[in-house]
Amino acid sequence: MSPSRRIVVVASDHVGSRMAGPGIRSLNFARELRAEGYVTLVVPFETDLVPDGFDLVVANVWDASEMNRLTGGADCVVAQRLPVPTMRSLARTRTRRIYDLSAPLGIENLASDAQAGAERQPPTALELNVLAERVALATGDAFICASETQRDFWLGGLLQQGRIDAARHDADPSLRELIDVVPFGIDPKPPRSAGPVVKGVVDGISAGDRLLLWPGGIWNWFDPLTVIDAVAELAEKRDDVRLLFLGMRHPNPRFPETRMAGRARARADELGVRDRLVFFNEGWVPHEERGAYLLEADLGVSAHLDHLESRFAFRTRLLDCFWAGVPVVATTGDVLGDLVARCRLGRGVPPGDVGAWVRALELLLGDADAYEEARENVAAVREEYLWPRAVEPLRRLVRERGTPLARPGRAPRAGWISLRVRHAVAARGMVGAARRLAQLATRRALRRAVR
Repeated sequence: MSPSRRIVVVASDHVGSRMAGPGIRSLNFARELRAEGYVTLVVPFETDLVPDGFDLVVANVWDASEMNRLTGGADCVVAQRLPVPTMRSLARTRTRRIYDLSAPLGIENLASDAQAGAERQPPTALELNVLAERVALATGDAFICASETQRDFWLGGLLQQGRIDAARHDADPSLRELIDVVPFGIDPKPPRSAGPVVKGVVDGISAGDRLLLWPGGIWNWFDPLTVIDAVAELAEKRDDVRLLFLGMRHPNPRFPETRMAGRARARADELGVRDRLVFFNEGWVPHEERGAYLLEADLGVSAHLDHLESRFAFRTRLLDCFWAGVPVVATTGDVLGDLVARCRLGRGVPPGDVGAWVRALELLLGDADAYEEARENVAAVREEYLWPRAVEPLRRLVRERGTPLARPGRAPRAGWISLRVRHAVAARGMVGAARRLAQLATRRALRRAVR
């Protein structure tokens, strides 16, 4: 460990006993970077997390002044996103800035809003996320993402931002000093169970049933409807198949239930299979307890729609299935769905194809040899995704200073101010926006007067 290196990891989502992928990722970054220096994990909401070898700070990660204070003086900052003024401020310091691009926010917004109906975000929300990504690309020292497909996407963005030139390419032909792949990881400790939690426990699921487990939440870019249709059709041939959706509400209480989650319930009701063949866990399983559910699953299932988000997605909760040695049936078209198909970790199926889902489920539940082959293949790939191995490129980027070429550019300030004004108008109306902007101007004037 470098005792003098101060590393700040900033989480953009809730971190605690119940958390989704972004929070899990930030927590494991903090844990794995402990060997590189003194780590502070900054989380956006009150938490029951007990820090283990790192400092823990609860802060408003969207407030520029607060984040300027927390990141100022750090030797290295690792963050998915920061307030645009903070990114611009850090760009004028010697702090090493590593931005995590594993969740392309602009693309996620497009996919989520397409299914959100009347609840879709105002256009300025998408524009603000895209602008924040542009500022990160312009001002970061190094970047990480979750897959080689994502890396190709972001290399194009970095090229357009002028971050890749002949001198950098000559010094670092692979450009791994600029951007490298850090996938989501798997806990090195195997899952444990203190006893049954689903089979013989949940009313309607008996000890002898075959359990299909949807291992995470239902976001708007997913396709639970096709899986529900397939289970209903399969019930005409065998009566022992049950489908459980493990989480219906995001562990961050500020996130409303998605429209697709409501559509999934409605489809199960329409087909008459809710609480008979298809079951919904209305809460969110604590992170340390999820292993018990996975150990009872016969198959993991994941399905998404055919759109841009799928191309660049990394379905983090599928790795929980690999962790527990559970074969998977998944829609192809994203990195892990294609891995399932290519390495026969179960079966890959085309988007929206109910018949293909029925055939894949029938095969794996009815052919013991095919099922055992898939289990063996899952065990073989599991080691590649253990957290210590997955985070190694990030550790290297934290230690290195990188190639001092093609330095970060200036962040587009005018675009940021324009979008802030438009966002305020959309959220508060003209009068409310004017009042808020006047308050901010007065506050800034007072701060200058005090100085």
